[in-house]
Amino acid sequence: MTTAAIALALAGLPAAAAVKDAAKDGFTVENEQFVPVDAATAWKALVEDVDQWWPKDHTWWGKASKLSIDARAGGCFCEIGGAQQAQHMTVGFVDPGKTLRLLGGLGPLQGMGLSGAAEFRLSPAEGGGTRIVLFYRAGGYTPDDLSKFAPVVDQVMGLQLRGLAEHLRKPGTAGARK
Repeated sequence: MTTAAIALALAGLPAAAAVKDAAKDGFTVENEQFVPVDAATAWKALVEDVDQWWPKDHTWWGKASKLSIDARAGGCFCEIGGAQQAQHMTVGFVDPGKTLRLLGGLGPLQGMGLSGAAEFRLSPAEGGGTRIVLFYRAGGYTPDDLSKFAPVVDQVMGLQLRGLAEHLRKPGTAGARK
């Protein structure tokens, strides 16, 4: 099978998304995408191109901000918008080409004092390419019922993972093969 045929086959596969569990004090969501590149290429785009693929409407300062991931234990998934700055999450685990674990609460969860673990898991896809799973488990004390947040967070995490997958599928980008 040619690289182009693999790319077309993978692009046609449905992305899996699921609320794995949800309770008053937390939830787990998981999204999956298949991309027509090897894990090393997907990894490079994940950590080096985050500002290109992460949806700007899911940042604090939109197009005025720059996102970065310092892919080392204790590193920062940060957003800088001039004097405005946000540490979205802290890098907790790095296994290049396989797993990136980020710790913290994303978006409004951070302001609610919640914490979580987001993992990007990369593995070879059957027939070529890479399977990327974005797993996120969040929880903590809040007077709100977190189970109500799970479907929305699942949709947002799916949007973010789709951003990475679409970036890797674009012809002419560092991630796309010809």
